Amino acid sequence: MAPLSRSLSSLARHTECLRRVGVFRSFLPNHPFRCGWWKRNFKAVSCGGAGVQPLLQQRGAKNCAASVSSSSSDGQDATERLWSVYSETKRQTEVISTSSVDPDTIFANNEMSLRDIEIYGFDYDYTLAFYSSHLHTLIFDIARDILINNHRYPEELRKYEYIPDFAVRGLHYDVQKALLMKIDAFHYIQLGTVYRGLHPMPDEEVIAMYEGSHVPLEIMSDFYGKSTHGHTMKQFMDIFSLPEMTLLSCVNDFFMRHNIDYEPVHLYKDVKEAIRDVHVKGIMYRAVEADIGKYIWYGEQSHAVLKKLSAHGKKMFLITNSPFDFVDRGMSFIVGKDWRDLFDVVIVQADKPSFFNDRRKPFRRVTDKGVLLWDRIHRLEKGEIYKQGNLYEFLRLTGWRGSKVLYFGDHIYSDLADLTLKHGWRTGAIIPELRKEIKIMNTPQYVHMMTWLQALTVLIEQMQAHRDPATQAVVEEWIKEREAMKPQTKDIFNAQFGSLFRTYHNPTYFSRRLSRFADIYMASISCMLNYDLQHTFFPRRTPLQHEAPFWPEQDSSGFGVSSSSFTSSPPPLAESDHTGKFKS
Repeated sequence: MAPLSRSLSSLARHTECLRRVGVFRSFLPNHPFRCGWWKRNFKAVSCGGAGVQPLLQQRGAKNCAASVSSSSSDGQDATERLWSVYSETKRQTEVISTSSVDPDTIFANNEMSLRDIEIYGFDYDYTLAFYSSHLHTLIFDIARDILINNHRYPEELRKYEYIPDFAVRGLHYDVQKALLMKIDAFHYIQLGTVYRGLHPMPDEEVIAMYEGSHVPLEIMSDFYGKSTHGHTMKQFMDIFSLPEMTLLSCVNDFFMRHNIDYEPVHLYKDVKEAIRDVHVKGIMYRAVEADIGKYIWYGEQSHAVLKKLSAHGKKMFLITNSPFDFVDRGMSFIVGKDWRDLFDVVIVQADKPSFFNDRRKPFRRVTDKGVLLWDRIHRLEKGEIYKQGNLYEFLRLTGWRGSKVLYFGDHIYSDLADLTLKHGWRTGAIIPELRKEIKIMNTPQYVHMMTWLQALTVLIEQMQAHRDPATQAVVEEWIKEREAMKPQTKDIFNAQFGSLFRTYHNPTYFSRRLSRFADIYMASISCMLNYDLQHTFFPRRTPLQHEAPFWPEQDSSGFGVSSSSFTSSPPPLAESDHTGKFKS
C-alpha cells in the first residue's frame, strides 16, 4: 500500500478506535468520531480511492507512491480531500452536547474508602477558614510598606497595588535571574509564561538563557519548594504566596523601568523577609481579628462538615501554624464559641513541616490567655490547647497511626508530603482554585476549543509520516493552527500563566506533586457533605500510553457505560482533564 494510502487508512482505524472507546466522549457525545463519516472520507482520499487496490496489485506500494507524488492532479485531489476532511471535522466539533463537571466533586488519585477512616485531621488556613481577596491585598500592602520603611526601598513603590489575577500558585521563581515562570511535570518551562517584572520574556531569550527550555534537577528547589544552598529556584506552593509573587514582580518592574541596577538575590531575600514579617510579627493576624467579617468567608459548610463527622463518632484534631488567638477568633466566627468541643486535640504554632520531622520540640500547653505552661505533657486532652510539639510525640500520645487517619490541608508540601511518604496517613488536598477552573472547563468556549484541538492533533499525528509535497503542505498548515491555539488554551484560565494544573498539554509540576502526595483533592472541605462516610473513592483507570482502552462508551442506543459516568477523576498526570460527578 502506498504511504498516503497507509497513512489515511491508519488514521481511519485510529479515529474509529477513538470513537469506540470514547476518548472524546467527555467533551463531545455527538462528535463525528461516533459516526462513519471520517472513515468513509479517509478511504476516499487514499491513493485516488476505489482504484487503489488494482493499482497496488499491478505496481506495488512504491509505484503507487510514485504515481501519487508525480501526478499534480492526484496531489491536488488528495489535498482537496484532506481539507474536506478538515472542514467537515471542524464543522461537526462545533455542534456540542456535553455534560459538565460538578465543582463540588471529590477527585481521587488513589483508591480510598471513608469507612476505613476513624480520625480526621485539619489544617486551619484555607482548609477550615477561607479568606476573601481582601487578605491578599492586605498582605501585599503591608509587605510593600515594610520594604519602603524598613529596607529603605524607593518611596515610589507605593504606587504599585496588588494585582489579583496576575499570578497562579505553583510557579517557580529563578532567584538569580529574577524570572517567574511555570514548569511542567517533566521540568520543562512553559514558553510564554516566563515573566521578568510584569512583562513576559520573549521565547528566544528564555531559550538562550537556559540553553533550551529544560530546567535541570540540580537547580530546582528542595523537597519543600524552597530555594536553598545550591538551588536557584523557589516554588510557590502556598496560597498565601500569591501576594509575594506579585510583590516580587512589581519591585522588579520598578527597578527595570527606572534603569536602577540591583542584585536580584538581595531583592528576593528582602521581599521574602517582608512577607515573613507580615505573618511572624502578627501584623496580618491583628488586622484580620479587627475586621474578621471582611477577611473570612462565613464557614457555615465547614461547620456542617465538622458536625457531621462528630455525629458519626469520628475523632478530630487540628494542627495549624497559626497562633491560638487568631485561630480562636476565626473558629468562633465560623463555628461558634464552643468550637473546641468538636476537636479531640488542638495544636497551634506547630511549625509545619518541621512538626512532621523534628523529634526535639516537646508539646507545651497554652492557656486561654495565651500563657505558656511548663508542665510535662503526658497526654493530649480534649478542650486543651497545645503549642509546637512534633508528630512522633503526637503518635505516641494518641496512637493514631496509619491509614485510619485522614488529614486535610492546602499546602502540598508542608501539610501532606511527609504524612504520605513517612507516616502512611491518608491525605486530602484542598485546592480552592479548582472550582474556578472547572467552571471555565464547563463553558462551551472551552469545550469547543479543546475538542477541536484534540481532533486536529489526531489529524496531524496520523498524516505526519506522509512526505509528498502536497500533503506535507496541508499538514504544515494544521501544525501552525495547532501552535496558534496554544496561547488560547492558556489565556482562558489566566492571561499570564494559564491553568494551575496544565501547561499547554502536559501536567504542571504542581499537578505532579498533587498526584503524588494527595489521595483525594477537592475545591473545599464542604465537598465532604456530598458523600456518606461509607463512600469509596476510585481513581479512574485511564490507559497508559502503551495500553489499549477497555471500557466502551455509551452509544446512542443506551448500551455500554460512558467514561463520563464515573464519579472520581483520573490523576492529574492523565491526559484527560478534571472529570467526576456530572450535572445533566
